Amino acid sequence: MIDVSLLKKICETPGAPGFEDRIRKLVKKEVEPLVDEIQIDNMGNLIAIKKGREDKRMMVAAHMDEISFMVIHIDDDGFIRFQTLGGFDPKTLTSQRVIVHGKKDLIGVMGSKPIHLMKPDERRKAPEIKDFFIDMGLPGEKVKELVSVGDPITRERELIEMGDCVNSKSLDNRVSVFILIETLRRLKDKEIPYDFYAVFTVQEEVGLRGALKAGHLIDPDFGLGLDVTIAFDLPGAQAHEVVTELGGGAAIKVLDGYTICDPRMVQYLKQLAEKHDIKCQMEVLAAGGTDTAGVQRAGKRGAIAGAISIPLRHMHQVIEMANKHDILATIDLLEVAVLELDQYKWERDE
Repeated sequence: MIDVSLLKKICETPGAPGFEDRIRKLVKKEVEPLVDEIQIDNMGNLIAIKKGREDKRMMVAAHMDEISFMVIHIDDDGFIRFQTLGGFDPKTLTSQRVIVHGKKDLIGVMGSKPIHLMKPDERRKAPEIKDFFIDMGLPGEKVKELVSVGDPITRERELIEMGDCVNSKSLDNRVSVFILIETLRRLKDKEIPYDFYAVFTVQEEVGLRGALKAGHLIDPDFGLGLDVTIAFDLPGAQAHEVVTELGGGAAIKVLDGYTICDPRMVQYLKQLAEKHDIKCQMEVLAAGGTDTAGVQRAGKRGAIAGAISIPLRHMHQVIEMANKHDILATIDLLEVAVLELDQYKWERDE
């Protein structure tokens, strides 16, 4: 149904914000045969361009970076203190393995005070990031020889299949990187109406930084963000809290904390899903934001912009889960959105 082996490779390749070199190299290798031109800007965004019939531009952004950490201190016993790069739920970090990317990749374990030694009030308190350290299992002098302040740290988890789902670290947002690559693969031998800029962005998890730069450079007429969204289809969730459901199809974004999607783009995507019998659901997310904001607002004129989202359980935790049918539906919807962009009436009613 989907190329799980490629998705696995993409998810497991490290790429902390600002340190996307390895994942960018993998993406470049995959997309180079599929497009007319590749650019890499000074920030590290990879821009893959497929030429269209007419002189208009469509930009689709999927960020390559993953929530990560950075070394800020190494004590004499070799224990590492760290800064987060992106948001984490601290309670999910206890005893988890990480990879410290020093002079070579080294495995570490997230440590904290043992529960047996905690006072009653400490046991009742939710853990904070500052309560954790990384245990390298090495003498202090060896850690200091191999690791430096400023080195990135990523999670150590492999992708596995669970029924109709995939489970892995970094599905936020490597699943969208995978979808954008697969869409380029489908479009390789097809004629498209407008120039298509498939942008694999950097530093989204620390403030949409890559998308803002790329949007300014490309100045698109049309744009889509491609990212995950919350699937809160879990025990205890009230109906109005669900946002999206796993297995409910591609999610068409209406609004998030950073963007009100252009109603024309929302309607265009809804009509396409109905026309091509693509399973979809609507997404209204009160908080958070994605590269859609950069795509929409960073160009000189602004873009007619929206987003297609992939429902994700356990977001910003050690592992995340997506449904393979939702992934396929998103590829289907993105493909037709590129192919039929000139067939919709985009003018505003005056």
